[in-house]
Amino acid sequence: MDQQTSQPLVIVTAPSGSGKTTIVHHLLKRFPELDFSVSACTRPPRQHEVNGRDYYFLTPEAFQEKIRQGAFAEYEMVYEGKYYGTLISELERIWRNHQIPLVDIDVRGAMHLLEKYPQSLSLFIQPPSLDVLRERLIKRGSETSVSLEERLRKAVDELGYASRFHHIIYNDTLEHALSQAEAAVAPFIARMLNKEIH
Repeated sequence: MDQQTSQPLVIVTAPSGSGKTTIVHHLLKRFPELDFSVSACTRPPRQHEVNGRDYYFLTPEAFQEKIRQGAFAEYEMVYEGKYYGTLISELERIWRNHQIPLVDIDVRGAMHLLEKYPQSLSLFIQPPSLDVLRERLIKRGSETSVSLEERLRKAVDELGYASRFHHIIYNDTLEHALSQAEAAVAPFIARMLNKEIH
């Protein structure tokens, strides 16, 4: 195992609309040892999203060029024509600061990262039901009827992979989900920092 792949990540994954981003923001506030790994994507920014803070918004051509350069730890075409990827340079930036990258990622991408970085901790955020997931996606207001159905079809597939991750966080109520996530992450950080000290 080379030095880079022996480094730890905290990987948070879920079907779209499961509350993953809210949990990620909470963990970043709660644990200064974590830093957010900004992913690259080819979709346009949503309202209030900022390039370099929420995502690196790339053209499909620029994304393909980075693939050719070997710049990604993993990448996926998550939805038709929409690529997402984890930049190696982002992970290295965070490790250089002696922090642990927190990666907010889709399910297949998360499995690729776990294979590549086996020291990592992974959390799968599980919604109470598909009906609740549908309601949350509709409330978000950013989905067309076509993209809504696409996300729900993908969610059915992704829920089948939950058992492959270290912890399943049931997001029935946000307070419960946040406490479960904290309880999973705190001992992992303590163990990783202890390794670094010794």
